[in-house]
Amino acid sequence: MHIDDYLNLVRRDWLTNGPLNDHTTAYIDSLCCQRYPKSTIRSYLGCLAHFSRWLEIEKIDLSRLDSSLIKRFLNEHLPNCTCPPPCYSGKASSSAALRHFFRVVPGVSAATLVPDPIEIEITCFTDYLTTTCGIAPSTRDQRVKYVRKFLIHAFNTRMPVISELGVSQLDSFFAEHCTHMQPASFRVICGCLRSYFRYRVLQGDPAMSLMAALPRIADWRRSTLPKTLSISELESFLNSFDCADPVGLRDYAIARCLVDLGLRGHEATYLTLKSVNWRNGTLTIRGTKSSRAQQLPLPATTGEAIAQYLHQGRPKTTSRMLFVRHRAPFDKPLGVPAIRSSMNRAFVRCLLRDRFCNTHVLRRTMATNLQRSGASVKEIADLLRHQSLDTASTYARVDLDRLRSVTLPWPGYQS
Repeated sequence: MHIDDYLNLVRRDWLTNGPLNDHTTAYIDSLCCQRYPKSTIRSYLGCLAHFSRWLEIEKIDLSRLDSSLIKRFLNEHLPNCTCPPPCYSGKASSSAALRHFFRVVPGVSAATLVPDPIEIEITCFTDYLTTTCGIAPSTRDQRVKYVRKFLIHAFNTRMPVISELGVSQLDSFFAEHCTHMQPASFRVICGCLRSYFRYRVLQGDPAMSLMAALPRIADWRRSTLPKTLSISELESFLNSFDCADPVGLRDYAIARCLVDLGLRGHEATYLTLKSVNWRNGTLTIRGTKSSRAQQLPLPATTGEAIAQYLHQGRPKTTSRMLFVRHRAPFDKPLGVPAIRSSMNRAFVRCLLRDRFCNTHVLRRTMATNLQRSGASVKEIADLLRHQSLDTASTYARVDLDRLRSVTLPWPGYQS
């Protein structure tokens, strides 16, 4: 694919006369192989041409590129750009174009860019969570997310020094980031920071006082019944998917997995073509919190939805994942945010978005329906893959008929 197919004369010269000229063809070929639409390739090349012109004006050689230069271009040059039009100056598009460029160009990758001290610390903490703690990837990512926010708040771009931290830094962080949070979310953040301070204690840092300073948030999870969809709401939710559209077929199949099997969102992303055993009618779940492969019976409705998606909706791709992307880059796995977004769109279509905004409500609905149909707490725990019965015991509170049968009469009331 030739560069003339995408850029006009001015932008083409910015690339051909700049330091990125030798890598432009490889960049275009990579985008084409991933089936990016021509409009996206044109936009990315325009951003790359703008970056090339800036490098030439600043007299910066390609070998000198690092993360600070990228941030300088995105945060300082683009907002105050005076380059002659037409030129692409959108920050989001420029960031995506450059990120892809550093993955493509040999010898220059995002990994070779000099990381800042915060990211070095985050990398070490991530390795600790993965290799020492062995926690699930979703839990690890959540802890890393909030620890990164805290370190940036406390140290900005400096190397973190735990001995410099005190209660005042914790208080200011909570005041800035947690004021409008629900107690459950606040408790999660405290747990993430406690995990990080425990890691620093193992490294020999004086962080015990910081762990003690973290507040213990009251747990009122059992004060209310779990939020679930009623039978009519669940039917409306499942009917909101457009099964005449390939994306609708995919989203409906995912929804059936969440509703019928109680899968977590990230567990659906780990399903592969080999996960479904059509002969035995089972589904193998990997990527669970226990890091164990588990087999579940495949309900007929779920199997039919998956089969319909495979026959009529799944695009051609080299990926062996069961649920894949329907837009470039096609061969990348489908992420949890995409699943969450597709379920939220369904809630919007059936006018339930003001009450439900996450995929976990589908898992709770499945457990509640099992309880009401007579399943024991042990059976619910097994199907939800809970290792503790206490976790599943919360659903015993939704069976009001059984609860009424064991309650004592109110004092003074003639029963």
